[in-house]
Amino acid sequence: MRFSYTLHSIGVIISLIGLAMIAPLFISIFYQDGVYFAFIKSILITIFFGLSLYFIFRKKSNKLSHREGIAIVAFGWMAAGIFGALPYIFAKVFDNFTNAVFESISGFTTTGASVLTDIESLPQSILFWRSLTQWLGGMGIIVLSIAILPFLGIGGMQLYKAEAPILVVDKLRPRISETAKALWKVYVLISAIEVFLLKIGGMKLFDAFCHTFTTMATGGFSTKNISIGYFQSAYLHYVITFFMLLAGINFSLHYRILKGNIKDVLKDPELKFFISIIGIFTFIICLNIYKQFNGILTSFRYSIFQVCSIITTTGYTTTDFDKWPTLSKIILLICMFIGGSAGSTGGGIKCVRILLLLKHSYQELLRTIHPHVVYQTKLGKKIVPLDVINGVIGFFVLYIVLFIIFSILLATLGMDFMSSISAVAATLGNVGPGLGIVGPAQNYEFIPCLGKWLLIFCMILGRLEIYTILVLFTPEFWRK
Repeated sequence: MRFSYTLHSIGVIISLIGLAMIAPLFISIFYQDGVYFAFIKSILITIFFGLSLYFIFRKKSNKLSHREGIAIVAFGWMAAGIFGALPYIFAKVFDNFTNAVFESISGFTTTGASVLTDIESLPQSILFWRSLTQWLGGMGIIVLSIAILPFLGIGGMQLYKAEAPILVVDKLRPRISETAKALWKVYVLISAIEVFLLKIGGMKLFDAFCHTFTTMATGGFSTKNISIGYFQSAYLHYVITFFMLLAGINFSLHYRILKGNIKDVLKDPELKFFISIIGIFTFIICLNIYKQFNGILTSFRYSIFQVCSIITTTGYTTTDFDKWPTLSKIILLICMFIGGSAGSTGGGIKCVRILLLLKHSYQELLRTIHPHVVYQTKLGKKIVPLDVINGVIGFFVLYIVLFIIFSILLATLGMDFMSSISAVAATLGNVGPGLGIVGPAQNYEFIPCLGKWLLIFCMILGRLEIYTILVLFTPEFWRK
């Protein structure tokens, strides 16, 4: 592996993070919130390190190997999280490095787990930076999952090689920039529409931008202590619910809609599965919590909002669902594992993998009845290759094993059972709020320092499809 090429590319990523900090700097100056100097220092340090790596390790070739691609993705995301923590440190938002990195990684991985106890007391520029990190991370995930990971053969995402709207599927090429531009246009367009709808619904422009950033990224950071529950408006709740749904759908489908291929989109098997799951879970929870709210319409609004928020791994809350009946909490816990669609900003196992696992399991059941019949797993009209099925099964098993291991590790630090498993489920699935001491009315501040680092690792693992990180720990990856 060419380390010079890898470091050169990571230098580009770090430099872009530094440039992104200019936006909250202007916000700080505009609102005169007193922390503009913290952003100036962060910008100078970040761009200095980024440009140093860029110029010292100049690349001599545009060809990218699989191992270099994996290294750039993994270390680039980690670097973004570390340098993204600088504004929190210089603005003295946190008094320790761990909390600053936790908040930053939670932003860039679009997890939304927070260690802040009083969000509304923060300067506007810091609130804007929190939201912006999620918006940037969300777009990065779309490009990563549609245009990069399928071609690196990571995590069973090979299935979506054909979903890249422009890229040739045989190998990575410079034309990946064309794919990124197309996806950026869709992402920005939908974001602009949401800002407009939130603004006309009575939300302040600053809050509209911040919540749009974190909705489209399915990140869940809010400018309010009680999240979306602060806005007692059915209109705003439904607008955000709708855009959470859009963000949880494969963005290549949005691209197809803009190209006029609406019929093909409506036939997409993963989309139909995703919508069906949301409908079923919403119906069950709506009946389960009906007695806690005044009227079926109110019950439905809270149900569909929370189901969409958790299954898309956004993590917004309009009420403390930790006080809901056990059945509703179990359903929401299941949603944390399912996650959004492949090629979306959502986390979790992903709907397409769950769908393929169910189809494959059913075929194995039929095979016990008719052992001599050859069954083929199909997704729509496409026959899914066996190596993809094996990749999906491997990913699922690894996901569950990691969930169990990290839950046990958190429990050994003194956390109760429900808090341990929900904290790991919420960070590994990039959801944010969990149950117990990390529930919607609480946060991650009271988790021990070591536990926070374990959850930071969970956030990165879940966001980068697990294999991207774990492969770095294998000796074969580093051998020539």
